[in-house]
Amino acid sequence: MKVLMINGSPRAGGNTSIALAEMEKVFAEEGIETETIQIGAQAIRGCIACGSCAKLGRCVFDDAVNQAAPKFEAADGLVVASPVYYASANGTLVSFLDRLFYSTPFDKTMKVGASVVVARRGGLSATFDELNKYFTIAGMPVASSRYWNSVHGRLPGEAAQDAEGLQTMRVLARNMAFLLKSIALGKEKYGLPAKEAPQQTNFIR
Repeated sequence: MKVLMINGSPRAGGNTSIALAEMEKVFAEEGIETETIQIGAQAIRGCIACGSCAKLGRCVFDDAVNQAAPKFEAADGLVVASPVYYASANGTLVSFLDRLFYSTPFDKTMKVGASVVVARRGGLSATFDELNKYFTIAGMPVASSRYWNSVHGRLPGEAAQDAEGLQTMRVLARNMAFLLKSIALGKEKYGLPAKEAPQQTNFIR
């Protein structure tokens, strides 16, 4: 089994990396492979709603989004982590996720998602909610922990001092591992949930 981890921080080895590393240790103990992609400092433009992905099966802008897409498709779970800027996720990460989720045609049903947020003090729960919405629109179960998935730290390395935050990361990884394994067994016995044809209701007639 494999989990793809997206680090939305522009700082490699920063506090967001410390939070993800705590999860990686647990995944290794559980026999789950991980791969981390650092995208926070990359030049990733936002979606322009051109609709080209519907014809191409990929985003028209050939950057980290298209490089990550096959890794996302092959993964059983996705962890998305971000520092908090103005009670929101890193703008580069949001652009990346908008295009990754919209442009990829593969079925994401029952891939397990988890979001991780890191801040000096506030804006954590708002960012946590923001990131979870990518999973819930795509039929992805959301892994939970013993608290909201957040770690505190401002200066480099400070997150390592947040004992409760790091424990939250370990519990999150264990719960996510359990979900991944349980869903794999369920798919083997029962398959995926039945699909309905999409219905869209537009309120402007």
